[in-house]
Amino acid sequence: MGENEPSAASAAQPDKKMAYHKVNADQRAQGHSPYLDNDELQATALELEWDMEKELEEPGFDHFRLDGAAQRHLGNSQSPDLDLEPIQPSSSPKGRFQRLQEDPDYISHYTRQAPKSNRCSFFRILKVFCTALILFIFGIVIGYYARKKCPSPPTPPEPNNPHIYHEILKEIKAENIQQIYRDLLQFPREDDADIAMKILGQWRSQGLEDVGLVNYSVLLDLPGPSSNTVTLQNSGECFYPSGQQCSRDPKTLDSQDLLYSYAAYSAKGTLEAELVDVQYGTMQDLIQIQAITNVTKKIALLKLGQSPLLYKLSLLEDAGFGGVLLYTDPCDLPKTADLADKAFMVSLNSRGDPSTPGYASIDGSYRQNRLNLTTLLVQPISAVLARKLVSPPEDTAQKDRCTPLQLPATGKKTISLNIQSVTTYKTISNVIGYLKGAVFPDRYVVVGSHHSSLKGYGGQGWASSTAVITALLQALMAEVKRGWRPDRTVVFCSWGGTAFGNIGSYEWAEDLKNVLQRNVVAYVSLHNPVTGNSTLHPVASPSLQQLAAESQGFNCVEKTRCPGSNVSSVQIQGDSDYFINHLGVPATQFSYEDIKASENSSFLSEALFPVHATKTEELDPSFSLHETIAKLTGQVTLQIATDPVLPFNALDIALEVQNNLKGDEAGIPQLLAVASRLRDTAELFQSDEMRPANDPKERAPVRVRMLNDVLQGLEKSFLVHRAPPGLYRNILYRLDDRTSQFSVLLEALEHCKLHQSNETIQAALSEVLNSINSAQVYFKAGLDVFETTLAGKK
Repeated sequence: MGENEPSAASAAQPDKKMAYHKVNADQRAQGHSPYLDNDELQATALELEWDMEKELEEPGFDHFRLDGAAQRHLGNSQSPDLDLEPIQPSSSPKGRFQRLQEDPDYISHYTRQAPKSNRCSFFRILKVFCTALILFIFGIVIGYYARKKCPSPPTPPEPNNPHIYHEILKEIKAENIQQIYRDLLQFPREDDADIAMKILGQWRSQGLEDVGLVNYSVLLDLPGPSSNTVTLQNSGECFYPSGQQCSRDPKTLDSQDLLYSYAAYSAKGTLEAELVDVQYGTMQDLIQIQAITNVTKKIALLKLGQSPLLYKLSLLEDAGFGGVLLYTDPCDLPKTADLADKAFMVSLNSRGDPSTPGYASIDGSYRQNRLNLTTLLVQPISAVLARKLVSPPEDTAQKDRCTPLQLPATGKKTISLNIQSVTTYKTISNVIGYLKGAVFPDRYVVVGSHHSSLKGYGGQGWASSTAVITALLQALMAEVKRGWRPDRTVVFCSWGGTAFGNIGSYEWAEDLKNVLQRNVVAYVSLHNPVTGNSTLHPVASPSLQQLAAESQGFNCVEKTRCPGSNVSSVQIQGDSDYFINHLGVPATQFSYEDIKASENSSFLSEALFPVHATKTEELDPSFSLHETIAKLTGQVTLQIATDPVLPFNALDIALEVQNNLKGDEAGIPQLLAVASRLRDTAELFQSDEMRPANDPKERAPVRVRMLNDVLQGLEKSFLVHRAPPGLYRNILYRLDDRTSQFSVLLEALEHCKLHQSNETIQAALSEVLNSINSAQVYFKAGLDVFETTLAGKK
């Protein structure tokens, strides 16, 4: 199917019973109503002609003498086997019905005898006239009632008309999002399936018919019967993760906070050991610690932030630590966030069901016995408890500035860490709905939110996320009811199991891996759209950065909060992980955040705080920020789903690659040479193929389809085979806004410092080199195909 083939939305419905024989699709006027309008008179006359011809063929009325050459196949005047060349099909003025008309230049082979009786002819003419009159009146009656019962639908507009975008997006209103949000929070949620059924009902009520639940039985790590504890051996004081003493009456404490302040998939048991302050657990921190003490089987006091938690835990595990107390330094939190006395939950899993790594959790799948994903005993604690363990001198707490927490160099502290959690199989539910495309139903734009939260942990982000995607769906379906459809299929997904490691999205994508590899063109994320109210934080893969920046100019309500030039490609949390790192499809996400308090505050979102710690309606009382996120997401989704040429920028990928190659390490000059060739090929591809294709006059359907196939695979070349835990396999994404180099190269350089070996850096350089070269070959092959096609046409 060509890219610019007309939409089939205006074609007649196949199940409608037409009163007359329809013309072929290529003989109809494009976009016309499939129902009867003003053709009843023509149709009546049409039947009259056929009746008259039948009358003329009746024995006893007329006798025809045929030439020998023309006397074959005359049994039925409507037979498809008639071999009469002069009789040609013609269309009615509206182009929907066909009749036979005689060519005026045709010399008839038919001769007929004179009538035997003028009187007999008169009666037969009168008979024909009466029959015609009856048929005429009968046709008018049928046409009237047919038109009354089957009104003509409006002609659908052009699918990629910017005016349609405006009509759809203006249907998104803050008050609608707020109402959906409040309905979700009022719903009594017992487990994941309950809220999934609620969302399913909402989506169906908007008119989305192809929608349903997809369930998987997966291994979850849930809290034990009682809270984990931390005990100071020097004083014998016992504390809960929140910092409250164990001696207090548990009835006065929030039992949810006690139980759900834990690390899912941590090792279980009890460990008594010395506490060692490793600050952020960076490679430099570990080098300094290992130079002065033996860390084997000791407990690390670790701050969240600066780099992915899973990466830092892997370093601590390699170093020989036995346990970790994890906390968030108040100096890294935004001033508006009062989370110092709140413990939190983290997941040590990021890749779906741990019992079925790399394949879907369907019936009959082999289940691996993986009760924990690390040998470390990991326990999140509040900053209040961390301060009690550190015991900083009173004079260090200055009122004018925040002093980061740090364990004093003198004096050893021994603690006992007790962790108990239970692994069990549970059913998680995804809600998946399809809005089928009119031109390319086999190409998917996936829009994903999540409804998974752990008994209130993770805040109200799930309700915020679900409200925004439902409001976007509501606006799209309103236009669908008026006859519009996108060119490509839009897949709406509400994921379950996100809090445990993106389990819902991983299992669904692993289940449909082969289909998604071929069909998905982009992923649009709505993971926690409003976590602050200071500034808009757009993230997009390099090929979508220009589209994300342009969309802000159309839909951002408060321009001061939407700087269009701040789009970056950094690692983000949420269910986009599989699509970015395993399918290699372009992805984008818009969210509002608080202004970062420090450069160490990246990856703080890995912590899931209690619901009462993050009130969405306090951050956005009018829901205007939610409205902006919904419109920005809708604008990007509509353009990807309806533009004839996918709005991906090949040259921006080459520029991003060159920007990431900074430094004087061995091998960088060779990488720069390959990156330069990639840029040259991308420039040629952009100018020779993409620009002409965006001109409707030069838009050949086959050529555009070929071009989109190339654009769809732009980022797949940049998936490395292996990446350190917590780091993206897609090397186009950086760790954070502070770094501009490839993450795998930065990690390899740090690893080289710790182990005094060049093997890791050489392997990383080779991975990056092959990725860049593969992308250059991919672009070149695309150009060669186009040149061959043009040469063949010439």
